[in-house]
Amino acid sequence: MPHRTRPMTALLLFTGLNVILVSTITPVYDFVCFHPYWERRREQRRQNPEAALTKGSA
Repeated sequence: MPHRTRPMTALLLFTGLNVILVSTITPVYDFVCFHPYWERRREQRRQNPEAALTKGSA
């Protein structure tokens, strides 16, 4: 028996999955980009730019 395709079900599943992914990207982006690690690293680079340059090239 051949496999029956269900284009409407596939479209709804695809659309639903995309809606879920789009709705969760903002909190994930905020968590990654505004994590305290980056704030500490930015402050360390501001205080000691020479050490940051030598550390980054090694």
